[in-house]
Amino acid sequence: MDSGLPQEMFQYYDKGGEAGRLSGGAGELERLRTQDLILRHLPPPPLLVLDVGGAAGVHALWLAKRDYDVHLIDPVPGHVEQARAASDAQPSHRLGSATTGDARELWHADTSVDAVLILGPLYHLTERADRMRALEEAYRVLRPGGVVFAAAISRFASMMSGLAIPDLLDDPDFVEIIRQDLRDGQHRNPTEKRYFTTSFFHHPDELRAEMVAAGFADTKIAAVEGPAMWTGSFDADWADAGKRALILEFLRTTEEEPTIIGSGSHFLGIAHR
Repeated sequence: MDSGLPQEMFQYYDKGGEAGRLSGGAGELERLRTQDLILRHLPPPPLLVLDVGGAAGVHALWLAKRDYDVHLIDPVPGHVEQARAASDAQPSHRLGSATTGDARELWHADTSVDAVLILGPLYHLTERADRMRALEEAYRVLRPGGVVFAAAISRFASMMSGLAIPDLLDDPDFVEIIRQDLRDGQHRNPTEKRYFTTSFFHHPDELRAEMVAAGFADTKIAAVEGPAMWTGSFDADWADAGKRALILEFLRTTEEEPTIIGSGSHFLGIAHR
């Protein structure tokens, strides 16, 4: 059955880079900041956690090692295979399950899980109605008091990349991508160049509004990377243990500052049923 998801998204992820994307540099910053936010807002185990759009299982496997009962769902079969293999590689802390599925139609019963991670699906559901279905499904399966973590890509991510990375603004194709993103958040890559694939880039206020409209309470939006990754010295600073600690400290201090939230590539919506 046709999932309605863009075929170019599957082609992009079938290249296999997602499993290692969060292991170093800016990807590692994204991972550590996301996990810091999750750990500060997730009650201690035992809890049943649903990782919707969990890709190769980086966050799911991390939570499983902390004794959470984690079940991963992803629409990309290759991701599910990678997650299962990685789960088998940590036999004392396996995932509860890893299956293909759609964020808009979860098979879990009403009020049956304690937490839901949606750390990718909102990127690729380019229509608001589909994003609302995904958020409403998360709300449906959560128990009262359960927590949701919903990641979004910033409306300004391409622009910030263009300003920070040498030569990107020399590419007229990328300049047009920036202009389109800034107009309405509808990110498209009509080229064969390995820029990001079809997706929706949120303004922080849009993510908050969507989560509130889905019924969630106490919604807050927090920056993930903030402006740290755009500095010319980021790689060197990140490799220095002392400076890395300062980067993480300052990002935590400013994560809910409205003028900071949209400055990085990602931000995270955190709310409760």
